[in-house]
Amino acid sequence: MTAGQLPLTAHTVPDGIIAWRPDGPVTVAQFLADVTHLADRMPTGGSVLNVCQDRYRFMVGLAAGLVAGKVSLLPSSHTPEAVRQLKDYAGDVFCLHDGNGDDIDLPRVAFPASSPAIGNVVMPVIDAGRVAAVLLTSGSTGAPVPHAKTWGSLIKNGRAEAERLGLIASGHVIVGTVPAQHSYGFESTVLLALHGNCACWSGRPFYPADIASALAAVPRPRLLVTTPFHLRTLLDAGVDVPPVDMLLSATAPLSEALAREAEARLGAPLHEIYGCTETGQLASRRTCASLRWQPLRDICLEQEGGVAFAFGGHVRGRQALTDVLELGDDGSFVLHGRNADMVNIAGKRTSLAYLNHQLNAVAGVEDGTFFQSDAPPGGAVEGIGRLSAFVVAPTLTSRQLLDALRQRIDPIFLPRPLLFLNRLPRNATGKLPRGELQALLDHQNGTSR
Repeated sequence: MTAGQLPLTAHTVPDGIIAWRPDGPVTVAQFLADVTHLADRMPTGGSVLNVCQDRYRFMVGLAAGLVAGKVSLLPSSHTPEAVRQLKDYAGDVFCLHDGNGDDIDLPRVAFPASSPAIGNVVMPVIDAGRVAAVLLTSGSTGAPVPHAKTWGSLIKNGRAEAERLGLIASGHVIVGTVPAQHSYGFESTVLLALHGNCACWSGRPFYPADIASALAAVPRPRLLVTTPFHLRTLLDAGVDVPPVDMLLSATAPLSEALAREAEARLGAPLHEIYGCTETGQLASRRTCASLRWQPLRDICLEQEGGVAFAFGGHVRGRQALTDVLELGDDGSFVLHGRNADMVNIAGKRTSLAYLNHQLNAVAGVEDGTFFQSDAPPGGAVEGIGRLSAFVVAPTLTSRQLLDALRQRIDPIFLPRPLLFLNRLPRNATGKLPRGELQALLDHQNGTSR
């Protein structure tokens, strides 16, 4: 191994545990055998869309792609429109699946049904500067914006988080409620399993009873990687939750009240991770101890003209942030909120500009806008306002328009409600005053079609 090469995983003992599945633990030796087995069966295309729902299979797919010289593409959604754009971006892309995603219009490769026998254990090494993954966010015009991540930067990313959370020496088992394809889930489950001395649970539990069952299926110490949405739902369900040793939350702001309730009822410290797709994770905080965020190792933040920039560590170049930050002299900061254009719902992120572009691109729509109302205080979903839409489309019914939107945006962003108007309340400059939209939402029942 040369200085420019890095191992596939920091787990060096062949019989060490890198993952847990319903039938028991997966050793590093078995993981490497599965990686080699899959890498040998990958087609010639240079890009892979990994939609495996099983987290362990996703991790094997990522590693096999690295060994086979592929780049993993991680788009923000898998809608037909997103897949079409993915083919425009990388014409040789193929889809790796584990029995799902029948509607994805790409050449398909199924994850092998059975694991191979364990042979000689040889740790693959990957050039640190090689692009390992490309995360694609939706630009305001709908064209995907690629954010390339090298293998070296991904390892720095995962190690920085593991060091901050004290995982290197403890070897937690991770149960994640967020998908491996999401940047937060990718970093805080997959990368932590590969290079943070952790192991991951293969499933992705969603409902409270499933979360409790997943935690019970793995040994302590346990780390629950989740979101404010899933955390609130878990606490409200009243199910018996096995002991948890650490909680991690991201994707949306977490209220101090929910953090305190979670720590009190689950008996574990709760940490938040802050970051974005463009930069990766940047900072963390224990919400009950301080509202100030502490940057991860080697991450630097500075402000210029009212815009915050991140650089250093695993961040590529100097990246402008879309959030409002108040920086302290010691490098810590207070997060004053997402810019008004950004939408975060249950771990998925997009922009109102992108949603508006897709809405107005539907045939029959003459004018339209999405609108995110303020989150209700103490609402069941922490920090998430209602996403609705106002539209002028005299020839369309609600069903027709929603069916068209399902082809263009992730279903979680479909407007509820969808209100039909004769015209939108644009002012003299063509803008839509927020107050008028909120008033319409409060008083207008919409047109039933």
